[in-house]
Amino acid sequence: MSVFHDRHLELEKYEFMMGVARGRLAVTMDVLTDAMALVGQHGVYCTSARDPKLPAFDLRAVLNDLDGAKALVSSVMEELRMGKEAAE
Repeated sequence: MSVFHDRHLELEKYEFMMGVARGRLAVTMDVLTDAMALVGQHGVYCTSARDPKLPAFDLRAVLNDLDGAKALVSSVMEELRMGKEAAE
């Protein structure tokens, strides 16, 4: 299944509220947040051998990359918002 089919209700809602580009980016943020939550839950069971209080190194790397992706998407959303405000 495609994300457009799986998340069509969310896409429709956010695209209506924010426009197509920002709406899709908002849904992307939700997808990334969901992925971070799943990886975080997995980290509870898959801990580091060196420090059992921390998730395994590969999970920390994935979480770091997901966090970076969210920051990039957020910055694009802000740029789009500022561009729209400047045009008005």
